[in-house]
Amino acid sequence: MAAIELHNVTRKFENGAEALSNVSVAFESGSMTFLTGHSGAGKSTLLKLLLRLDVPTRGQVLVGGVDISQLAEKHIPVFRQNIGVVFQDHHLLDGRSVFENVALPLRVTGMADRDIERRVRAALSRVSLLEKENLYPPLLSTGEQQRVGIARAVVNRPKLLLADEPTGNLDPELSRDIMELFEQFKQVGTTVIIASHDRELINSMGIRIIELDHGRLVEPAQ
Repeated sequence: MAAIELHNVTRKFENGAEALSNVSVAFESGSMTFLTGHSGAGKSTLLKLLLRLDVPTRGQVLVGGVDISQLAEKHIPVFRQNIGVVFQDHHLLDGRSVFENVALPLRVTGMADRDIERRVRAALSRVSLLEKENLYPPLLSTGEQQRVGIARAVVNRPKLLLADEPTGNLDPELSRDIMELFEQFKQVGTTVIIASHDRELINSMGIRIIELDHGRLVEPAQ
């Protein structure tokens, strides 16, 4: 998986509304980009296209030169194994420990227990939660729960990390901590795309910004 390119991408729904309209943009491998815009601007739709949860009505979404809308259904799970996803709501399982929540993506692949232990503890160490591996999510703070979600997203060592409003429930200090984590992943070669409407936070980071307005590209790069 390498660079990402959207060529004249439109996503029109059955009611005629266009979530995305003729969007062309590229993301270099190992880059970090903010995707911003008002609620309903098309940010989440763009992320769904990159995850192959949806396909464009017109245009192409290329990942590593492959038009992913043409992927056969049987190849989609393998494609997604290279993608980590962080949500605003962490989607953690309250009845499983922090360790087991992070291990889930690896267990799905059938990885050996010894390798799972090594990978999970490395991911938890990256988000400074190794000492809480045996706790359950309800015992963690909101910021800690978000960091568990990030550890789970990167435990597979994905080449692409997508984050949809990852700091929406966090205060400014915790939001900055989360962004610094994303910056660390970018530095080791992961392509990071973060959807957020927090312009103050975005502007403070000094990295590329892509802005959508009613499905149209406003700022291709900044």
